Amino acid sequence: MTQKEKGKLYLVPAPLDFGCEAQAPLQDALPLGTLQTAAGITHWICENAKSARAYLKRIDAVAPLAAPLQAQNIQELPREVHKKGDHAGQFDARPLLAAALEGHDIGLMSEAGMPAVADPGSSVARAAHDLGLAVVPLTGPVSLLLALAASGLNGQNFAFVGYLPQDAGERQARIRELEALALKSGQTQLFIETPYRNAALLQALTQTLQHNTRLAVARGLTLANAQVRSETVKSWRAAKPQPTTDEQRLPAVFAIGR
Repeated sequence: MTQKEKGKLYLVPAPLDFGCEAQAPLQDALPLGTLQTAAGITHWICENAKSARAYLKRIDAVAPLAAPLQAQNIQELPREVHKKGDHAGQFDARPLLAAALEGHDIGLMSEAGMPAVADPGSSVARAAHDLGLAVVPLTGPVSLLLALAASGLNGQNFAFVGYLPQDAGERQARIRELEALALKSGQTQLFIETPYRNAALLQALTQTLQHNTRLAVARGLTLANAQVRSETVKSWRAAKPQPTTDEQRLPAVFAIGR
């Protein structure tokens, strides 16, 4: 009796328009090969089943799904993984991969961009390796790298530091800490925020950073109304930026450096 061949774990990127009023055509944001591979998967691990089904519906319009939406096997990551993250190794995701041990390919998706990069999912990839499963990342948009490339900041030495503290005093201290590191080492510092807090974060950055520090903000990447602005803090202050309501709703990546 031959041993059943294990399935693979596919890291399936999603478009960057989650939560945005306007959506870019899916085939403009992701390669056809990625969409065709995703269409052939019937077992999924995701952040939210509702948004996962919405994404699969968009895929189906380009590359017909191997099984109807109602027949897709969709598992959600636990809520605590969303809140606390899963990059430190506390969460055991191996039970979520049981279907792969039975020979089914499994797709891992986040709500926007590449799963496990600035999003939950690293525990699933780690568990797949522990179980001897092949982990296959598919090609698609990664907002951090798109923002970095467009910023003009150091792309040879950079770090993504996640979210900054919400408390004003702690946030100011963290901004100064990251700026000191960026100016001393030349390492670009990248971070993100929940869209409705973007305006407050931008204000804190322009008020706290030194005037010669370069600040880049990339909004709505891959969308028709995408914006990337990279200037010294002195120039940001002179312009007194006041994001419009529509701009404030766009996902954004912030970067600081020399």
